[in-house]
Amino acid sequence: MRRSPGCGRFAAGALLALCCIVGLAHAAAATRVEARSATFVAVALVDADRMTIHVSRAIDNAPVRNAEITVLLRGSSHPATADADGGYSIVTKDLAAPGAAAVVFDVTSGPVHEQLKGTLPADPSGRNPEQSSNARQLGWWVLNFAVCIGFLMLMSRRRKGPRD
Repeated sequence: MRRSPGCGRFAAGALLALCCIVGLAHAAAATRVEARSATFVAVALVDADRMTIHVSRAIDNAPVRNAEITVLLRGSSHPATADADGGYSIVTKDLAAPGAAAVVFDVTSGPVHEQLKGTLPADPSGRNPEQSSNARQLGWWVLNFAVCIGFLMLMSRRRKGPRD
């Protein structure tokens, strides 16, 4: 039994499109929080109950290492721990709570102590429900077209019969 040379390419293309859609949906899962002061810039990514924080100097964007960072969120203070990549992180269920929240990064680096203020969006997943629905709908359309085209290719091969 011989296969059509385009069949493998079609299957690979359909799989690649499906993987891209799943990857885009997953990439949209983290929420970004930014806060600035005269000296520092903090950029945090929130995914479920974990916040990863990167602090840099505002002048030259150099990472701030060996700082003491405390995150004030929903009336609670959360000390950040240093990560191996030079960033900081906290883990708290307060991040997954519904509704927008003010976030204050209390940064002490050497003699400099500043508070950077930002806002955690209302949806902690960072996704607009309408956008999530649109991505899911697009995924179903791609899958639907892939199945239909595969079915049509199978039917056209059956009509032609086996080739010798």
